[in-house]
Amino acid sequence: MGLSPRWLCSSVPRRPPVVALADDLDRRGLGNTGGVSAPLPSWPSTPPSHGSVVLRAFTDDDVPLAVELGADPYVGLIGTLVARPTPEQALEWIRRQQGRLAEGRGLSFVVADRDSGTAVGTIGLWLRELSEGRATAGFSVAPRHRGRGVAGSATTALLSFAWTIPALHRVELYIEPWNTSSLRVAEASGFQREGLLRSHQEIGGRRRDMLLFAATRD
Repeated sequence: MGLSPRWLCSSVPRRPPVVALADDLDRRGLGNTGGVSAPLPSWPSTPPSHGSVVLRAFTDDDVPLAVELGADPYVGLIGTLVARPTPEQALEWIRRQQGRLAEGRGLSFVVADRDSGTAVGTIGLWLRELSEGRATAGFSVAPRHRGRGVAGSATTALLSFAWTIPALHRVELYIEPWNTSSLRVAEASGFQREGLLRSHQEIGGRRRDMLLFAATRD
């Protein structure tokens, strides 16, 4: 369910964020903008989990997580959370995430620590192309929780849930080539690198290359 960074004076941040294209992809002109004809899944009755994390629904108590994510300079360029949000703006963003399934866009999860329940990131499964058997995933980990395997565990949990959707056969990730942390997450989670998409989309007023990763149903 994912966001991104804003160091646009230099093309490569000094510390790559753990984040891949995620939140509300059609805002950036990606994916099918028509309705989903394949039946949408229900919200999972058992929260998807793997390793140290569990995926759950957003609540109003997740405002601190949204505020922390929005403090990352990359956030706001490839998602719908504004940079440095106020608590009110963070809550508005949370309410949008809560409505994604009803809107037919997909499922937006909070990534929480299994033991403490602490919200540590977000991840999304976007289903605007479910009628074609495809979905897009994206994730974002709050800065102070990076480097602990959170994104890899969350992505593995998301894929396990994804394959319970009968119509779904392929899940894609789009990651900028400089974002080595997210590239490692994709590869460790079972995604295969399929190729470089040159000048694939505009981010922060510039055309950006994207690496395409995909996982397919066994």
